[in-house]
Amino acid sequence: MKNPLSSHPQAQDTLSGARQMSEQMLTGAERAMDSTRSLANDTLDRAEDKVRHLRGSIDPLVDKLATQAQKLARQSLDMASEASHRAQRSMHRYADATTRYVSNEPVKSVLIAAAVGAAVALLVTSIAHRDHR
Repeated sequence: MKNPLSSHPQAQDTLSGARQMSEQMLTGAERAMDSTRSLANDTLDRAEDKVRHLRGSIDPLVDKLATQAQKLARQSLDMASEASHRAQRSMHRYADATTRYVSNEPVKSVLIAAAVGAAVALLVTSIAHRDHR
């Protein structure tokens, strides 16, 4: 069977023009896809470079912060240790002073201890008596 458009030159020109136009559109679409793909790849490459750069600048920052935290922890431990030593020295001074007083003033020491013991006993009795009510 013969193509009815093949006998008409205008129809052939129209068909040829349509083919050319469709080929041009297809070529344009392919170029647009290639351009879009290339732009997307460039954008991803730039984003990856930025991530690498940020990671490179964050790692030293994290290391610096960790070092500072360790330094602060060490200083805190040193301060706590020094406070403990001061407290121990003070307790030793008070214990020595108390021992000297007791050996220099034995009678007064016994009377003071008896008075403190009586006050504590009175306080305990008072609390126990109030709880039973």
